[in-house]
Amino acid sequence: MSAVRLAIAGAGGRMGRALLEAGSSDAGTAIAAALDVAGSPWAGRDAGELAPGAKGVPIGSDPAAALAQADVLVDFTRPAGTLAHLAACVAAGKPIVIGTTGFEPGQVATIREAARAVPVVFAPNFAIGVLVMMKLVDMASRALGPDYDVEVFELHHKLKVDAPSGTALKLGEVAAGARGTSLGKDGVFARHGATGERKAGTLGFSVARGGDAIGDHTVYFLGTGERIEITHRSASRATYAQGAIRAAKWLHGRAPGLYDMDDVLGLRG
Repeated sequence: MSAVRLAIAGAGGRMGRALLEAGSSDAGTAIAAALDVAGSPWAGRDAGELAPGAKGVPIGSDPAAALAQADVLVDFTRPAGTLAHLAACVAAGKPIVIGTTGFEPGQVATIREAARAVPVVFAPNFAIGVLVMMKLVDMASRALGPDYDVEVFELHHKLKVDAPSGTALKLGEVAAGARGTSLGKDGVFARHGATGERKAGTLGFSVARGGDAIGDHTVYFLGTGERIEITHRSASRATYAQGAIRAAKWLHGRAPGLYDMDDVLGLRG
């Protein structure tokens, strides 16, 4: 079986480099194209400077040209860039793996609409451990119920531009859904000044930014006389990249649709 040919967006960024390394070292994939924004210091250079296994692949800025060489596009960039790449995938009839976070509701609707035309894996986190964490949060929230207060804490590097992280929001959604509510109804995203007592059944979020922290997430279940903490800490972007490459291999040849990592890992249902 021939290797799945990948186009990597945001090649010059830290996550792009991790994806180039993971995609070029996986026996089932090959780097066919690399993209970065026009004007990037990496534009026109060889992707092998970022990942030796991608040597001979020029870093371009034309999504259509990249997709002509690739089977699947992998994108962990910014919302505006991802949506432009998504439109190019629809035009070319090519699948896309999206790990970008920080989308507005209307932008998510655009992704859902595009998934009617091409296969899309869209997930807030591609680390396998985080997916296990979500299952544990679901179990705890169902068992403990609204008598336990839920707080979601996350820490990321100082360059991250959205907050709370997509993973934190997903963890909150899982906890809320397990007890029959939603973040739109019971999520609390800011506290300052005289906030009053905590409202029963709410789910709170706390965010920290600094240094080069890759990503820590903790969900607290706080009851009377006890608390449970479910934590995941990422020590390397390679974890996310490996999950994304696994998703790209799974997505190749699928029917159009909106998929997530539960689908990729066979955890649906």
